Amino acid sequence: MRLFVGDDWAQDHHDVEVMNEAGRVLAKKRLPGGVAGMAGLHELIGRQLGDDDAAEVVIGTGTDHGPWVGALVAAGYSVFAVNPLQASRYRERHGVSGAKSDSGDAHMLTDMVRTDSHQLRAVAGDSADAEGLKVVARTRKTLIWERTRQVQRLRHQLLEYFPAALEAFDDLDAPDTLELLGKAPEPARAAKLTRAQVSAALKRAGRRNITERATAVLAALRSERLGQPPAVTAAYAVTVRSLIAVITTLNHEVKTLQGQVEADFGRHPDAEIYRSQPGMGAVLGARVLGEFGDDPHRYADGKARRNYAGTSPLTRAPGKKKVVAARFICNSRLVDALNAQAFSALKASPGARALYDELRARGIEHNDALRRLANRLVGILHGCLKTRTLYDEATAWSHRQNLPQSSVAA
Repeated sequence: MRLFVGDDWAQDHHDVEVMNEAGRVLAKKRLPGGVAGMAGLHELIGRQLGDDDAAEVVIGTGTDHGPWVGALVAAGYSVFAVNPLQASRYRERHGVSGAKSDSGDAHMLTDMVRTDSHQLRAVAGDSADAEGLKVVARTRKTLIWERTRQVQRLRHQLLEYFPAALEAFDDLDAPDTLELLGKAPEPARAAKLTRAQVSAALKRAGRRNITERATAVLAALRSERLGQPPAVTAAYAVTVRSLIAVITTLNHEVKTLQGQVEADFGRHPDAEIYRSQPGMGAVLGARVLGEFGDDPHRYADGKARRNYAGTSPLTRAPGKKKVVAARFICNSRLVDALNAQAFSALKASPGARALYDELRARGIEHNDALRRLANRLVGILHGCLKTRTLYDEATAWSHRQNLPQSSVAA
């Protein structure tokens, strides 16, 4: 016996429907979230199963993470996470009017897993360590992106009333920049900073060539520039102090989370394999591991992993027309990490450098060449994880030896 369940979730409730293999609706109900809702779902399914201990329950839901999904997997159900775009397209099979409701979506999910579960991706059985690593690594990267936004706001503010600061400080989130701008956010006060104050800030920040650097900073701060009225300058100075406080806090938290990421990554059994990959250190390895997960059965082969990574090309061949393009629907965080690895691998791996140079010589743009290189590196990573071996330069690029350049594709 097989039962199919659709679970359309919201923040505080779940609309569920139970269907048999013939497509007949057996039950439907709105359940609360949390423990009470999970108990209600088990009871609802149990009433339909009766004493059939060998029955299979297949559940379709709209998310692949969270305590609710974890509880479904732990209960032994086969859980499929349906992408919202897939759900939207499937909904049109039931009707083209555009009508939408929670109960209707639950019915759609139920019927979808009944007829198309073989086309869907089951929720991966990643370990708790991998899930925790993903949370910490993602949060660290999110704070870095947020810091970039705050730095751009700071740059805009300085451009409006204190452009000399942009000439004096080339790195607005550096400790010496934040310290000196925090002391003197007004042009007049900044011009009165002494060489000793500037040199001390540079030394605390670990700068080199302190004497030359201090001279350049003071020259820029003391140069004559057009300015704003005193009241406007004072207002901008207040906002700059606030932005500096936010950026300083973000710097501290990013550094703290980096230590946590490195510690968690070092304890994972796959860490050594990831570290052996060219251009991949602890933080980058943690990001890639977290996004790929560590379920050994999640990817059937290297092609499946590359498709999920978004690095493999997408082919459209309707009729006599054939177009090969990059994938745009993908895990953007994973793509960002893999592109960073590919760029770093240019120095760490002669084979990666040779492939990139060849692609560029063929007229392929930098970003596309990096994407193709990342695609190759994902395949290498998959092979290393499958065979539980470390990266080896000669083995990874042996297939490209003694081949004419025109016959080599990424």
